[in-house]
Amino acid sequence: MLSENELWLLSFYRSSEISGALFFGRLAQSLRPGHIQRDLTKHFADESAHAWYWTSCIERLDAKPLKLNEVYQDQYLEAAGMPVNIMEVLAITQVFEQRVISQYSVHSQVPGLNPIVRETLQKIMKDEKWHIEWIRDALHEMEEKHGKELIEKTQRKFKEADREVYQHTMSEHGERIREILHANERLVNGPT
Repeated sequence: MLSENELWLLSFYRSSEISGALFFGRLAQSLRPGHIQRDLTKHFADESAHAWYWTSCIERLDAKPLKLNEVYQDQYLEAAGMPVNIMEVLAITQVFEQRVISQYSVHSQVPGLNPIVRETLQKIMKDEKWHIEWIRDALHEMEEKHGKELIEKTQRKFKEADREVYQHTMSEHGERIREILHANERLVNGPT
């Protein structure tokens, strides 16, 4: 049985994956065929699959996903501004994907974590590693057109926005992870 914190967190992940799938699907549809459009299409398919993995995970734990109105990505535009070209989209996506894999990694290491949740996190993290790699390679290829300095400056801008969004939005995520950790420790060690 999922606690309120666990259900919120898994639903949050699910909502974020749905949002990512919709975004990348629209973006892939708008680009000319080529290797970036190809990889964006795979990225879109992965995000969609991840949303399904979270849905399935929640259902396997005898719960129903919560409908959450705000996801992590929603805060990015306010903090960083609208990306104006594909290089900026990839730069902000790279920063975001690094944040996601970091959060999933922290969550996967919670002692006493339900094996179904751990299995889901590990399955998704394999895809997230590929997302980081293909975007890194695409940004490297764009250095000729945009210049390495501009790409690095853009990434720094989005990392700063990510820190701002993380502090504001993800503080609840951290609090819920800590609550799950404490609840699991009480189960293992008994009441303190």
